[in-house]
Amino acid sequence: MFCRIVAGAEPASIVHADDAVVAFLDAVPVNPGHVLVVPRVHASGLVDLPVDVGAAVWRVAHRIAAFMRSDPAWSEGVNLHLSDGAVADQSVGHVHLHVIPRFKDDGLRIVQDRDPARPSRDELDAVAARLSRDLTKAASSS
Repeated sequence: MFCRIVAGAEPASIVHADDAVVAFLDAVPVNPGHVLVVPRVHASGLVDLPVDVGAAVWRVAHRIAAFMRSDPAWSEGVNLHLSDGAVADQSVGHVHLHVIPRFKDDGLRIVQDRDPARPSRDELDAVAARLSRDLTKAASSS
């Protein structure tokens, strides 16, 4: 669906369009002004998204969110949300970043349905060291 919108073959309420990105209103918005920022190039997930295009997606989302935050008529806060993969509840197989204007008492809550145990500082440091090591290894092999 998003590839068809990007190509102009499907209707959408466009907020922004440039060579790398198209931003349009979500057809099922959380709040009025809920925008989806989509790369023109097809990328099913973040691993498929070129870094420069990801940066362009972020720049457009940042611009839209910053504008919304500057005018209380548009929002009192903003959520930026990207789900990557089915387990993360990605509903469309094309990378997209939600820019969701928020208002006090709008009813949207992002909550866990469980009360996770807080890891110790040692556990956090061990995970950080492992992730840092793996990121360094991945960067040196690419």
